[in-house]
Amino acid sequence: MRIGFVGLGVMGRPMAANLIAAGHELSVYRGRTDVDAYRCQSAAEAAERSDVVILMVPDTPDVEDALFGSDGVAEGLRPGSLVIDMSSISPTATVDFGQRIEKLGCDYLDAPVSGGEIGAREATLTIMVGGRPEVFDRARPIFETLGKNITLIGGTGAGQTAKVANQIVVGLTIEAVAEALTFAKAAGADPAVVREALMGGFASSRILELHGERMVRETFDPGFRIRLHRKDLGLAVQAAADLNLALPNTAATQQLMNAAIADGDGDLDHSALYKTLRRGRT
Repeated sequence: MRIGFVGLGVMGRPMAANLIAAGHELSVYRGRTDVDAYRCQSAAEAAERSDVVILMVPDTPDVEDALFGSDGVAEGLRPGSLVIDMSSISPTATVDFGQRIEKLGCDYLDAPVSGGEIGAREATLTIMVGGRPEVFDRARPIFETLGKNITLIGGTGAGQTAKVANQIVVGLTIEAVAEALTFAKAAGADPAVVREALMGGFASSRILELHGERMVRETFDPGFRIRLHRKDLGLAVQAAADLNLALPNTAATQQLMNAAIADGDGDLDHSALYKTLRRGRT
């Protein structure tokens, strides 16, 4: 399959590499150059050369610019092309983007992912999809190359809604693990031993296993950067305000991430919230 891929960052690069390894012909734009693919000069050129275009960029404005900016994807699409946005962005904006692409005679899916760099590299991502069932079926072979847990959530924007929910759970759980290990250390216990003990009980989780180990070792190379997770929790807080819904712990964790960024840790893995708590910031 001819695939255009826009955004070869921490997540996008290994995802593109897995598509290439599966035999797809890739045309890539924006990001690192060390993949075996045709390098395009614009997002429009990537779309022109492809039947399917995948976006994996940081934020809502980045997606809008990649799609509809000068030399954007929309300028290179042909009727029948498929656009898959695998970034994590605003569900509300996603509905608008999907409608604008469909007016061009093309199909659109929002398909944000969870699993971090490890999941992207090992092709074990969780993929949450919004869009029409027949379009989802068309894209399924691509998704099966990139991930393991693949779910059609609902219509356009539903994938992004699920991703926001995912980021609430992940963010609050990382914060809880960081608090627990901070408490253990302050009370004179060895955080590594405490973590090992907790792994055998009801507190056990994938986050305690992976991110708890990062906290114990104090190795915070991303992974998933704090500034990107802060962005996702901002989407949650804004959506909650639009729904007249209180998400107090989400808002508090977002503020802790603000403190981490203020301390210069925005490009560290989100497990580095442990550092922020150790400094006594709230």
